[in-house]
Amino acid sequence: MTHDLKTEIPGVLYIKRANGSSAPVVFDSPHSGAVYPADFDCIAPMDVVRKSEDAFVDELYADVPECGASLQAALFPRAYIDPNRSLMDIDPELIDEPWPDPLAPSEKTRLGHGLIWRMCPPDYALYDRKLRATEVRSRIETYWRPYHHALRDMLDSAQSRFGQVWHINCHSMPAAGVPQQPGMGQGGRIDFVLGDRDGTTCEPEFTELVATILRGFGYRVRVNDPYKGVELVRAHSDPRNGRHSLQVEINRALYMNELSLERAGGFNALRANLTRLAALLCDYARTKMG
Repeated sequence: MTHDLKTEIPGVLYIKRANGSSAPVVFDSPHSGAVYPADFDCIAPMDVVRKSEDAFVDELYADVPECGASLQAALFPRAYIDPNRSLMDIDPELIDEPWPDPLAPSEKTRLGHGLIWRMCPPDYALYDRKLRATEVRSRIETYWRPYHHALRDMLDSAQSRFGQVWHINCHSMPAAGVPQQPGMGQGGRIDFVLGDRDGTTCEPEFTELVATILRGFGYRVRVNDPYKGVELVRAHSDPRNGRHSLQVEINRALYMNELSLERAGGFNALRANLTRLAALLCDYARTKMG
């Protein structure tokens, strides 16, 4: 990749760098990819598989480079290989021979949503066969590693230049599974869930800042309930050494029709608010730089 304002690894990821005065703020959208590889021979209906995407999330943050932040987004789908999982989070029963590397399957794998998905919600099997170990290795080397390496390079570059870096890991959550605000009935569903793995991936001040800004926009916000953050914020954070990562989940009802997979009426307003959020976070980062 070059260091133009926008670069791309075809089918894998794209990066949009800060336009103008940059700040040590990096956004990434690992689950908005919809470029399905030709060898993804799943047996589940594609309209079901596509509902696993965090559709349009990268578009919601598309203007953050104008504020001084950078944006990275996956082009491949999470159902093919999930960049928000550890390399050890593999179901050995999905592979046709013993996996040569250490494994530590998590609860995500038990549910069928590990590094290589076995199931698609609500209960569709993705394959009618075991995958070859060479297939899994190819997915890791072609998609997972380049995504993590590119993100790490951006974070390293920003931290090297500014001394600290703030990373926003961008996701969306199905409206049906979103928790409700106590005492508010069906109209009280949470709009955003922020996850810092119980304060271990970024400074509490930053989590509170993001929550305060979003609440100021009129949104309902929870922290670490029910989503705490998974592999990307875990692997790329080190708050004691100035490297802060925060996961942000958005209720899909705010911006899209989940049945038709189309943008809804609230899309533009949410995108504008997320751009305002990015501008405020860049201002915060610049202030912290002194």
